[in-house]
Amino acid sequence: MKKIFLFPILLAAFAACARPVTDTSKTIVVWEQEDAQVAPYIDSVFKAFKELPENEGVEIVRTHYQTEDLRQQFQAASLAGVPPDLMLGPSDTAGLYAVSGFITPLDGLFDFTKYNDPVVQAITLDGRVWGVPVSNGNHLLMFYNKKLVKTAPKTTDELFSYCAKEAPKLKLERCIAFDMGEPFWLMPWLGAYGGWPMDGKKPTLDTKPMRDTLNLYLDLKYDKKYVPMECDYNCMDSLFKENKAAFIINGDWAISGYQKHFGKNFGLAVIPKLSATGRWPSPMVSGKYFMISTGIKPEKMELLKRLLVFYTSKENQVRQYQALTRLPALKEAGSAPEITSDEVSRISLDQILKGRPMPMATEMRAVWDSMRNYMGLATTKKMDVDTAVKKMQENADKKIAEMNM
Repeated sequence: MKKIFLFPILLAAFAACARPVTDTSKTIVVWEQEDAQVAPYIDSVFKAFKELPENEGVEIVRTHYQTEDLRQQFQAASLAGVPPDLMLGPSDTAGLYAVSGFITPLDGLFDFTKYNDPVVQAITLDGRVWGVPVSNGNHLLMFYNKKLVKTAPKTTDELFSYCAKEAPKLKLERCIAFDMGEPFWLMPWLGAYGGWPMDGKKPTLDTKPMRDTLNLYLDLKYDKKYVPMECDYNCMDSLFKENKAAFIINGDWAISGYQKHFGKNFGLAVIPKLSATGRWPSPMVSGKYFMISTGIKPEKMELLKRLLVFYTSKENQVRQYQALTRLPALKEAGSAPEITSDEVSRISLDQILKGRPMPMATEMRAVWDSMRNYMGLATTKKMDVDTAVKKMQENADKKIAEMNM
């Protein structure tokens, strides 16, 4: 089994070693996993940075990867000694990179008091800060089509009433679309039932809240038929864009794309309060971060510092919100009138305040993998909920024990 697991990693390491060497003192290599619509903004900031007089001759090479591919490629490249200088991504894998020695702690290199505390906390492990925050959020919200829905539901009773009475009249394929195979989408509902996947560094999966959440999934999928039977991210996105679903639960990264697609029919709201418990769903909250690979030479570190301070300046943080509708990580930018006067930022911030920071502990990787497997078995009725939840906990505990050997 170990040989099978390592084979793709070895291939990735070979590919990383084979890439052209561009790591000169004035060339910055950046890897990222953003949506395609974000790339033009990133490139525009890089272009503006290179045009500054003090940055004459600087080149920035940006490479895009899918989320899981980025994780594998970065690990392989780091092991092979040819990592990128910077990696732009969320905080959930940063703990693994930190304990593996792939990224460098940034305390003392940047003034993190200038950034919002929660977004800094989400990239803090064992008292060290491991990334420079670019945005605040990376959280789930509810989007709706105003052509199909007049008023956003405030509770799940209101939401399910619409799905039962109005959706059939409109002949929608499904009422609500969200990725039921990814545990990230399960988190808001788990929180609404009073649960959470981690307590410090200990998994808390074999719980009544987890069973209640999976039973909610089964009810929505098989009994009520409000959600798609089998649907990944691209599937749910298409259902919503094609007017086949009235609602979708998706991340703040999708706001600008839906605004452009739906125009005046674009609707945004916090995820409705769970009527069964009276609690608000609590999506995981973090942000996007630039992480710096270890082994960077002092002269190049100064160049990277200049780039990241420029990238997260007030001007660029405001411009980022205007281009991508992502809340800024910089405190000063959050009070800019261009942001505070916008209803979308108000709703997004309201959702953030109902969320909880994403755990950065390395143990979270074992939790994600175990949850994904057993929630999939439970929600396809290949395993009963009680057994799935029990095995979910056992498997996570086993993986963490193996990690710590």
